[in-house]
Amino acid sequence: METMKNPREVLDRWMSYVNGASVEGLLSLYNPGAILIPTFSNRILDTPEKIKKYFEVLGSREELSIALHEKTLLVQPHHEELYSLFGIYCWRFAVDGELLSFEARFSYFVDMKEASPIFHHHSSQIPRVL
Repeated sequence: METMKNPREVLDRWMSYVNGASVEGLLSLYNPGAILIPTFSNRILDTPEKIKKYFEVLGSREELSIALHEKTLLVQPHHEELYSLFGIYCWRFAVDGELLSFEARFSYFVDMKEASPIFHHHSSQIPRVL
């Protein structure tokens, strides 16, 4: 796998793997000690096995895709090669034959020195505004 040079490349590759239903590709981005707080689960996933199972189930959805709302992306540098990414993306997949969209906000914490740079990923559906 080609080395990623910046945090945006991590996000782009992650979305490409989701859109291609590549569970192994997705897993390659998550550090073995990564934590995933997923969009479509009420559990915190803290092992590679749990993360794999989540993406296998999600990847089985018909017409699965994800797209970034470009204007929402924020990249926050920390120390050396550590970054946080924040923004909004839109999940799409079919439920009972109907294509549905799910807007979700996300955050990642990545270490660009690592071959598997994602250490934290939180994604949650955007709640209704009061």
